[in-house]
Amino acid sequence: MQAASRLRGFMPGFASPTVGNRSSDRLLPWLLLPVFVISILPIVRLAIEGVFIGGVPSADYIRDVLGSSTTWRATVNSLYTAGLGTIISLLIGGAFAFLVALTDIRAKAVLVFCFMIPMMIPPQITALAWVQLTGPSSALLNALGMAPAMGSPQPFYSAEGIALLLGIQHASIVFLTLRANLRLLPREQIEAARLAGARGGRLWWQIILPLTSPGLIAGTAMAFVTALGNFGIPAMLGIPANYSTLPTLIYQKLAGFGPSVLGEVSVLAMLIGAIAICGVALHHRLLGKRDYRLMGMVGRPLDIRLGQRRTLVEAVLWAVLMAILVIPLMALIATALVPAFGVKLSLANYSFDAFYEVLFVQPSTIRAFHNSFMLSVGAAVTLVAICLPLAYVIVRRPTRLTHMVNLLVEVPYALPGVVLAIACILLFIRIPVIDVSLYGTLAIIFVAYLARFLVIALRPVMNSFSQLDPALEEAAQACGAGLGRRLRDILLPLAAPSAAAGALLVFLTAFNELTVSALLWSAGNETLGVLIFNLDDSGDTVLASAVAVLVVLVVIALMSCFQLASRRLPKGVVPWQT
Repeated sequence: MQAASRLRGFMPGFASPTVGNRSSDRLLPWLLLPVFVISILPIVRLAIEGVFIGGVPSADYIRDVLGSSTTWRATVNSLYTAGLGTIISLLIGGAFAFLVALTDIRAKAVLVFCFMIPMMIPPQITALAWVQLTGPSSALLNALGMAPAMGSPQPFYSAEGIALLLGIQHASIVFLTLRANLRLLPREQIEAARLAGARGGRLWWQIILPLTSPGLIAGTAMAFVTALGNFGIPAMLGIPANYSTLPTLIYQKLAGFGPSVLGEVSVLAMLIGAIAICGVALHHRLLGKRDYRLMGMVGRPLDIRLGQRRTLVEAVLWAVLMAILVIPLMALIATALVPAFGVKLSLANYSFDAFYEVLFVQPSTIRAFHNSFMLSVGAAVTLVAICLPLAYVIVRRPTRLTHMVNLLVEVPYALPGVVLAIACILLFIRIPVIDVSLYGTLAIIFVAYLARFLVIALRPVMNSFSQLDPALEEAAQACGAGLGRRLRDILLPLAAPSAAAGALLVFLTAFNELTVSALLWSAGNETLGVLIFNLDDSGDTVLASAVAVLVVLVVIALMSCFQLASRRLPKGVVPWQT
C-alpha cells in the first residue's frame, strides 16, 4: 500500500485499477438500459398478456391453449421437423466441416463460399425453389421431359419435406461452429496419439470427436433452436398441406383475429419459447460437462492426406452443392422465365416479362429492397455501437449482474421470431407516457431486429476482448489513460475485426429475414421476405420466383464483394474466410 502511494506521488498520472472499475460501473447502467428495453421488456410484456385478463391474474388462456389438441399436434410437429432437420444439418454440415478443416481437398475457399450461400438465402426462397423443382408443374422438369404426371402430389408438402429443407437451410450453422473448433486442433496432439497407437476409427472416436464435441454440441443446439422458430419453410410447405407447426399456428391465429387471440397467442409463444430455452439450457449443461483444453501450436492445424480418395471426395462435395444450391436455383430461374406457372419452358416462349414487371412496374419490389437494405444496415451499425462497450463491461467486470445480462441477451435469439414479433407488438402498439405507437411502421421492425440479432453482434466482440491481454489496458491505465481513451485507442482497434464480422453477419441475416417481419409489416413497409411470401401466397408464383432470383443474385453479389475484400481485411472479418 505504501509503495503504491509513493508511486502515485511520483507519477501523478498513475491510476489504480479501481479507477477503471468505477468508470465501467458508471458506464454499465447506460449500456443496460437499451439492452433491457429491446431484449427483456418485450418478453416480460408477452408473459403479462398471457397470464392477465383485464389486469387480473388468470389461467384461462393457459388452460384453453394447453387443453387444445391443435396445440399439442402443432407442438409434436414442431419437435419432429426441427429434430429431424437438426439431424440432417448435423450430417451435412458436420461432414463438410471435417473434410474442409482436416483434409487436403482443393478449392476450399470456393467450397466454403458456396456452402454458406443457402444460409444467407431467405428460407421462403429455399422452399419456393424446391417446390418449383419438384412436382408436375415444375418448369424445369417439364422442359426436360421429366415431370411427374399431372395430379401427382407435391412431395415437399409433407413433414419430411419441411425437415429436409430445414436441414439444408441450417447446415451452414453447424459447419461454422464446428469448423471454428476443428481449426484449433493442433497437429502435435494428433501426431502424439498416432505414435501411441491410435489409428483410423479409434483416432476419430477417442481423440478428434471428443476434442471437437463443444463445437458439435453448440452447432446442434443452434440448428435446433433456429429450425424450431423457422417460419418461412413451414409456412410455404406446411400451410398448403394443412400441416401446422407452432410458428404457423401462431400466424394463423393472428390472421383469424378474435377477442382472445392475443392472450392465446401469448401462451403459444411462451410454449415455444420454453421449448427453445430448454434446448439452450441442455446445450449449456452438456458443454459444462466437457472441458477439453487444447495445447499446442494452433497455427499448424491437422492436415489429413486423402491420397487417391481425394478426387472422389471432392466429386461428392461438389455433387452435394449442385443438389442443394445449383439445381434448385435453376428451377427458380426456369419458373421466372415462363409466361405463366405450369407452362412448359421452351426457347419459343421464354420471357423476361416477370423481371420487368417486378423491377419497373410494381413499386413494391424497389420499396422492399430499400426497406430491407436500410433496416439491415441500420441494425448492423447500431448493434456494433452498443456491443463494443457492452462486451468490454461483461468481460472486464464479471459480476452477477453482467453474467445475468450475458445470458438474457440470448433469449430474443433463442426464441422463435414470431414470439419476438408478438412481444414487440404488445409492447410498442401503444407506448405509455408518450402515447406513441410504433406498430405499422418500420421502427418496430428495426427494434425487433436489434433484439433479435444483438447476440450475433455481441459474441464475436466478447471473444475478442477475452483473448486480449489485460496488461495492455493496465499499462495504458498506469499512464493516465481513462476508460474512454483506452476503449478508443487500444481496445476498439484490436476488436474491430470481430466487430466487423458480427456486423456483416447481422447485415446478411437481417437483409433476407422473414420470421420476425411477417407479423410486423404493413402496407408500404414490406421487406423482401414478406414480399416473396405474399406474392406466392396470392398465386403470383412467377412474380415471386422473379423476385426470389433477384434476391439470390444480390446476396451472392454482396458475399462476393466481401470475399474479394477479405484479402485486404484482417483475418476474421469475413466469417466464412478460409
